[in-house]
Amino acid sequence: MNYFKKILRFALPYKKYGILNIIFNVLYALFGTLSFISLIPMLQVLLKQTEPIRVKPIYQQAEGIKEYLEDSLNYFINTQVDLHGEGYVLGIMVGVVITVFFLKNVFGYLANFFITYLRNGVLQDIRNTMYRKILDLELSFYSEKRKGDTIARITSDVLEVQHSFLSILELFIREPLAIIFAIGTMLFLSAKLTLFVFLFIPVAGFVISRIGKSLKKKSNQVQTEQGYFLSLVEETLANLKIIKGFGAESRMTSQFEDSTHRFKDYSNSLTHRQNLASPVSEFLGITVIGVLLWYGGNMVLANSESLNGAQFIAYMGLAYQILTPAKSIAKASYSVKKGNAAAERILEIIETETNIKDHPEAIDKTTFDQAITITDITFAYEKEKVLKNFSVEVPKGQTIALVGQSGSGKSTIANLVTRFYDVQEGHIAIDGVDIKKMTKQSLRGLMGLVTQDAILFNDTVRGNLTLGKQDATSQEIIDALKVANAWEFVKDLPQGIDTNIGDSGNKLSGGQKQRLSIARAVLKNPPIMILDEATSALDTESERLVQQALENMMKNRTSLVIAHRLSTIQKADQIIVMQRGEIVEQGKHQELLSKKGTYHKLVEMQSLA
Repeated sequence: MNYFKKILRFALPYKKYGILNIIFNVLYALFGTLSFISLIPMLQVLLKQTEPIRVKPIYQQAEGIKEYLEDSLNYFINTQVDLHGEGYVLGIMVGVVITVFFLKNVFGYLANFFITYLRNGVLQDIRNTMYRKILDLELSFYSEKRKGDTIARITSDVLEVQHSFLSILELFIREPLAIIFAIGTMLFLSAKLTLFVFLFIPVAGFVISRIGKSLKKKSNQVQTEQGYFLSLVEETLANLKIIKGFGAESRMTSQFEDSTHRFKDYSNSLTHRQNLASPVSEFLGITVIGVLLWYGGNMVLANSESLNGAQFIAYMGLAYQILTPAKSIAKASYSVKKGNAAAERILEIIETETNIKDHPEAIDKTTFDQAITITDITFAYEKEKVLKNFSVEVPKGQTIALVGQSGSGKSTIANLVTRFYDVQEGHIAIDGVDIKKMTKQSLRGLMGLVTQDAILFNDTVRGNLTLGKQDATSQEIIDALKVANAWEFVKDLPQGIDTNIGDSGNKLSGGQKQRLSIARAVLKNPPIMILDEATSALDTESERLVQQALENMMKNRTSLVIAHRLSTIQKADQIIVMQRGEIVEQGKHQELLSKKGTYHKLVEMQSLA
């Protein structure tokens, strides 16, 4: 129930729909009972089981209220028969029965009508909260998580909460009330006979609880497995070229089929237990009905004064009416077990603490005037230190390049400056303000980012470029494309800047994709550019065009360049050579070459000396 309480907070904005649902459920349960009571006078007229009363009864004491009500009804019916005849009175009674049943169904519809807004509103808000959390969580959270598992949580798990968990609202209101009203009326009709119902309720409850105990565990297995095979699908679509190129289709198929086989087994086991709810509760209910038929039938046959034939027929209708809500409660209690498992997985995401937060007194910094200062920073992703006492200053307007072998910590610097990760020791400041004292939004607003992999969306050229400047005009987009040497191919696309470039930009070549990502950074027009190995994945011709685009972009800007191809950073104001997280050399291109040190070896290896 703890998970239910946490999920229930999402229902608070829709409480008016919940209240209306409760009101109409009360009326539904009440009229459900009245629909059977309204049959009694009609049956009594048809069966002629009572002596006609033509003297108005007088109410005397509370103990005799049942007899008073029966006599009053008898008196009313018989006076009406005397005035209008039996056919007329029977017609009126049929009309009353139809009206009561009609109102019962209208109230049932209205209860469902209003709960729909609550259920779908909660569904929307949980998904929106999860999506915001997915965006808010730091990159390290996803380093070991499967993407498909996160997708499963925001899709199928949320649906499970909507269908299963929110059925508690019905469980708490409609069905118990239907049972309470029915049992109350049955006690009123015959307290002696109703005792038999209570003898069987504990037995039924015990059997149903025994079946439901393992449902949460089974449901968790089903949902976890679904997350796993969705991950496989996502990875397959992302890496289809590699899978085909290495002939790994059979291996991937085997992994997927193993997962879906486990999913089938878990689902079968879960469904079998769920399916037990209805037949078990129905069998237990019909057993009660059988006992009531035997015992109550004997009372009627013995001409008992406490129960006549018409009352017994209505009584049996009420007893049978209890079966439906009892079955619903049994099924709902199983659904809650499933919903509990789904809610646990959803809340695991929602309640995960974000380590990289805005400081309570963080400022919005909108200008860059002096320098980026990195002072004595030390950082480790797990235990092994990636950076050790690293310091550098990037003055405004200068280009600083970081070079070194893979694993030397170059890209980590870019991740720390943008606050994708937080430094563990030391600090990074912009114009003397620690970046932890700036809002993440304003910090990243000062920066443009071009990564090694051109990350593009399944959208138009315009949609991809305006990611950082949503109100950009068509002319501004074209100007940015020209700076990035991308207009030459974009202008030839079928719809120009409004052409869809496919999933991850796969309708374009590698060089074209990279030039679009540069154009995106140019359009944002930030004072600081961070280029993380922006040309390392390109062929020579594409690299020339991209390098020219980068030089165009870096004019009059402060740039931090992480370089693999050393030909791209020869014009940098300062080159910092890194090895195992530490600075081993720094200076301009020619200065470093003349030292004949680490930088000279790197250049020599690339045949550029």
